[in-house]
Amino acid sequence: MKQNEYLELGKINTLFIDRLTTPGAYLMALDGNDVLLPGPYLTPEMKERTLVDVFLYTDSEDRLVATTLTPTAKLDEMALFEVIDTAPFGAFMDWGLSKDLLVPNMFQKTPFKVGEKRFIRVIYDERTHRLVGTEKLGDFFEHKVKGIKIADEVNILIIAKTPLGYKCIVEDKYEGLIYHNEIFENIKLGDRRKAFVKDVRKDGNIDLNLRKAGSKKSGSSSDKVLDLLKENNGIMPYNYKSDAELIKNVFGLSKKDFKRSLTTLQEAGEIDVKDTGIYIKD
Repeated sequence: MKQNEYLELGKINTLFIDRLTTPGAYLMALDGNDVLLPGPYLTPEMKERTLVDVFLYTDSEDRLVATTLTPTAKLDEMALFEVIDTAPFGAFMDWGLSKDLLVPNMFQKTPFKVGEKRFIRVIYDERTHRLVGTEKLGDFFEHKVKGIKIADEVNILIIAKTPLGYKCIVEDKYEGLIYHNEIFENIKLGDRRKAFVKDVRKDGNIDLNLRKAGSKKSGSSSDKVLDLLKENNGIMPYNYKSDAELIKNVFGLSKKDFKRSLTTLQEAGEIDVKDTGIYIKD
């Protein structure tokens, strides 16, 4: 381990244990500045003149303090946080430390509610000199897309549901969108997936599909329907007239793919489709 040259707020620091005291251990950087690691975080292995890895943040009195705990996200990182309390000036998020992370009202897109989960970026607030969270991620995306073209497979992280679809982070630096009418499987916030580039827009945003354009889907869709039937004792209460949203939630298919699959399976003699549902043939 290499000792930090100076204390870095919001990051993991490797520091020298300068002295052990009643409140805890004082840890020092190479520039001579030190910070307290409170007693509850000390272990028998921590001795004077040895190095230790700690995360630095500020306590309830805005003093720099160290912890051996690792937060949900560090400075300039994004993660899915749960809202655990609200106040007139902002909301508090659980990030795994004794002091919760504040998301001030000015950094919220819509009011937060206790129990909700929101994608937040940890930033340094120049006004208060504290670590805070922000839901306004647009300023942190790169808007000049490089090395990505239509039909490419990319890594995505799903971060928000909007009226148009699901917003994603593409390759950890671009903003992407999967439209609701092109989603035929269950997805949720925090999912990490592979996706395919449908379009790279002039504003730097990327339109995405979860399926590769032109891929053959009928066979795999039919297999999915048949597998679910087998898992449900050969009977399921759906047919050609079933609601499209219900079909998407249960089978992860569009209504069009579902109907095509039923026809394929019927023609193969695998199933019967009746007003009361789908039945595997004996």
